Amino acid sequence: MARRLSGLFLVLLVFTTPAWGQTPLPSQPQHSPEALPLDTLTASPRLPSPGRAAMLSATLPGLGQAYNRAYWKIPIIYAGFGAVAYAVNFNNDNYQEMRRAYLAKVDGNPNTPDEYPFYTDASLKRAMEYYRRNLELSYILGAALYLLNILDANVQAHLMDFDVSEDLSMSITPSTGPRSAFAGPVSHLPSLTLTFRF
Repeated sequence: MARRLSGLFLVLLVFTTPAWGQTPLPSQPQHSPEALPLDTLTASPRLPSPGRAAMLSATLPGLGQAYNRAYWKIPIIYAGFGAVAYAVNFNNDNYQEMRRAYLAKVDGNPNTPDEYPFYTDASLKRAMEYYRRNLELSYILGAALYLLNILDANVQAHLMDFDVSEDLSMSITPSTGPRSAFAGPVSHLPSLTLTFRF
């Protein structure tokens, strides 16, 4: 049964000429620029340059988004940088404190005050390395957010002239109609017509 269905599908695919052809569009009247009103010529919206948007975002994060008129993204970008700055400050303070405590515990001087008497050398070292890793991760996240800000401005500027109207469609419809000469004596076969509208 599966072989019969696949054979029928192959026959329909090969002998469906409307899928290979293209319906000519009706001719549109041509207008010379002189015949168009002046407001029609000057009313086209300004499309941003992707390179300029990326350069502006690299100069000052959020500036490329303002250039693309995506103002709602600017508070999100600066909230992200604020979170990164908080993480850097928090992890750096704790790393410096754990480092001082660890160096005070292992310096061999009994007169050095021990701020963490209940912590062992190994536990202080683990805490110091934990905050150091988190500090490095915070710097990496900050750099990633900076690059993402540039990439977002560039991609959005590229997509400003991308047509997402409802006229873009694809439809599959069953049809019966005259086929090519390869169809043999049968002039009408059931088929599927794949139609793209641009």
